Amino acid sequence: MPTHSHRFPHPGLALALLLGVLAGCGDEPPPAVAVPDIPFVTVATQDVSIPLDVVGETIGSVDVTIRARVDGFLEGIHFKEGTFVEKGALLYTIDPQPFQAKVAQAQAMLAQTRTALVKTRSDLARIRPLAAMNAVSKIDLDAAVANYEAAQNQEAAAKAQVQLAQLELGYTQIHAPEQGLIGLSQAEVGDYVSQSNNGGLLNVISRTDPIGVRVSITERGYLEAVRRLAASAERGKAEELPPRTLQLILADGSLYDHLGTPTKVDRNIDPTTGSLTIEAEFPNPQNLLRPGMFARIRFDADAIKGAILVPQRAISELQSVHRVFVIKADDTVEVRQVRVGPRLGSDWVIESGLQAGERVAVEGLLRLRPGMTVRPRPAESGDLPPVAEGGRNG
Repeated sequence: MPTHSHRFPHPGLALALLLGVLAGCGDEPPPAVAVPDIPFVTVATQDVSIPLDVVGETIGSVDVTIRARVDGFLEGIHFKEGTFVEKGALLYTIDPQPFQAKVAQAQAMLAQTRTALVKTRSDLARIRPLAAMNAVSKIDLDAAVANYEAAQNQEAAAKAQVQLAQLELGYTQIHAPEQGLIGLSQAEVGDYVSQSNNGGLLNVISRTDPIGVRVSITERGYLEAVRRLAASAERGKAEELPPRTLQLILADGSLYDHLGTPTKVDRNIDPTTGSLTIEAEFPNPQNLLRPGMFARIRFDADAIKGAILVPQRAISELQSVHRVFVIKADDTVEVRQVRVGPRLGSDWVIESGLQAGERVAVEGLLRLRPGMTVRPRPAESGDLPPVAEGGRNG
């Protein structure tokens, strides 16, 4: 049977074939890099009004704490919680019996001292003529005078004890010292109320017309607010307007019907927070507002002529440095550092770094690199967020 020998091709031939294959592969062009489609907005200038908003809460223009001034068991509550009470209205009754007993005891002591006073007065009246005739010694006269004066002092002390006992008895009936809205009671009927327990706190009455609003404002915001209030006062004089310059934004975003007036400013900046406390008052004739509600005070809007606005989503921030991606005339990307100003809705006011007519990318920022080429297209309404209310925050 013939044998067949398996022989490999010549090494040179194999190398030539391999080089040919590789050369054929090298003739294929590399895949084209896709040019990203990037929405942009064209920078334009416009006149805008920037409000200064400061967050706070409503408070009573007068808040009066109701406290038990004597210790005892609470016998009666004479109001409905969360309603308006008139000044002088009976609110609470503390069991008066122990204090009635103190009054009776003090009156009995007063009667005893008066009896002693009558006796010492009679003794002195009898001894004085005898002393004048030297029928009794001067020592006896001095003793009679001392006894009479001591009886007078004891009567005065007993009178004071009666007054104190009657005063404490009066404290068992607690009346409203101020007209206003009363809160939830801190004690129930049958509870033992004591000044040593939370200072005897029973309730709080708040005057709600006008209603107060307390805010904490930054030092920079305070200086801005003072400037705006001064400008508003000048406009008010020129237009003969009343000195009410503040608006109130409620928790649902609605604008309160009445304007307000600043009433109090703390004397110093809090060093721990860097903020200053300001209070204002707003008319509240329908008692719509109650203490503890969220609210924002808005100072007069500040007009900026020729402001440059850029959507917030077009701005990237890294370590407090703000940048935008500018699409140049040759459709290449440039990273530009900008300085932002106040927020207005969904836009930032750009104070420096951009000029009118430049194109700024608003989408796909993570894909952009300096110098890369893009296919720009004007941003449509779906590319931009809805307009929201905003302004400077104090």
